Amino acid sequence: MTDGTPKVPRETPEERALRRRPPGWLAPGPKPPAPSEAPGDDETLSFLSGDFRLFQKRAGNRWSIDELVTAFVASQVSPQEAHSHLDLGCGVGSVLLLLAWRFPERRGIGVEAQAVSAELARRSIRYNGVAERVTIVEGDLRDVELGERFSLVTGTPPYFPVGSGTISSRVQRAPAAFELRGGIEAYAEAASRFLCENGTFVVCNGVKGNHSEPLRNERALATAGLDVTARLDVIPRAGKEVLFSVYTAQKSVTGAPRCATVSTLVVRDEAARITDAFAAVRDHFGMPPLR
Repeated sequence: MTDGTPKVPRETPEERALRRRPPGWLAPGPKPPAPSEAPGDDETLSFLSGDFRLFQKRAGNRWSIDELVTAFVASQVSPQEAHSHLDLGCGVGSVLLLLAWRFPERRGIGVEAQAVSAELARRSIRYNGVAERVTIVEGDLRDVELGERFSLVTGTPPYFPVGSGTISSRVQRAPAAFELRGGIEAYAEAASRFLCENGTFVVCNGVKGNHSEPLRNERALATAGLDVTARLDVIPRAGKEVLFSVYTAQKSVTGAPRCATVSTLVVRDEAARITDAFAAVRDHFGMPPLR
């Protein structure tokens, strides 16, 4: 039963992004060239960093805080030395483009197995005018050959083992959520193969519920010959448990594990307001204030 009042259409992510841009706020950073193409009916062209934008499927797997915090941690890794960046399982290219916006001199390559996601990433790369230094290789990260090594490798693996839940039939979502092509172990092994001698691997993975068994993430990195040097635990709201962690790791040199520093990022306080720490993450990537 309804009272006859027309329903207000649900706000799209793009409309929400536009609303959140305060009047008078000017986006920092590099500017994309004149738009070369528009999103399809089933797509959005969402704001990312500054004026950079990202093509996404409306009902597909969309970029989120996981990728944002991973890119933030990766941006802290000796930027003057990390001139080559590889993103494993890059999806629609959010981490690639966040770092491409932050470091205009940096070259990046993304490896993505889903054709639909790889094509969306390519379109976003062209739209933002960075095709001369950011590319997509379509393939499985477990066996792809690139012929080079990288000083920075990033990854945001799927969190859920096959059999731990219902696999979505929506476009992109199944491989993005479930370990259909391997989980943290596959990402760690690939990172070890592609890292240069002094390179750094930054990877995000879940730590609660059926996301991972205790110490699985640490064990996967160690098995791949990578020492964890830092861990950032992300808490969605004050008082809640850790939702996911972002690990910084390097190739083991001495064979003895290094002492890892552990820190915490709380996204919202008890009243659900954005914290100063998370506001700083957004500002780091040229995003408008939310408060």
